[in-house]
Amino acid sequence: MKTVFIAGSIKIKNIDPAFVDRIKNIVRKNMAVVVGDANGADTSIQRELVAQSADYVTVYCTGEKPRNNVGHWRVRQVSSSAEPGTRAYFTEKDLKMAEAADFGLMLWDGASTGTLSNVIELLQQGKKSVVFVNRDKRFIEVKAPTDIHELVSAMSVGAKRLAEQKIGLHGKISKLVNEQPSLAL
Repeated sequence: MKTVFIAGSIKIKNIDPAFVDRIKNIVRKNMAVVVGDANGADTSIQRELVAQSADYVTVYCTGEKPRNNVGHWRVRQVSSSAEPGTRAYFTEKDLKMAEAADFGLMLWDGASTGTLSNVIELLQQGKKSVVFVNRDKRFIEVKAPTDIHELVSAMSVGAKRLAEQKIGLHGKISKLVNEQPSLAL
């Protein structure tokens, strides 16, 4: 059974109908879903999975219990040595979801470094993502390191600057592009 990592920007609370259609398709195909427990997109995605009667869902959380588990699905707790509540603390669960998934479906506000990091992590593992850029109402397929450039082009100058500060965006992209031949093996 294929597993899809569905995630998105915490600032997005309402899911666009085009993204809902992708979720419906995943459920219709009986694919497994891994999803986080954050407010915002994670919770909205969980609500849509409930609406679609999704069976194969695992909610990932860092800590003792999930912040949100709308469908009362199976929970995968991920431990983290980072300070609770910090970005590094919650990133641990994202890394585990990327490992568990065969590909990703991301709902992105064009700025969230968390969602962008998930796409990059999947790509580093040789896995593709389909990213819905919410502001532009369009999907971008990220199958190869060079596809990151199209994704980053959807970002404002300020969002790019923040991504550079938070995750070292330029270095991550350079590393991906330079490792591109190894992904094809």
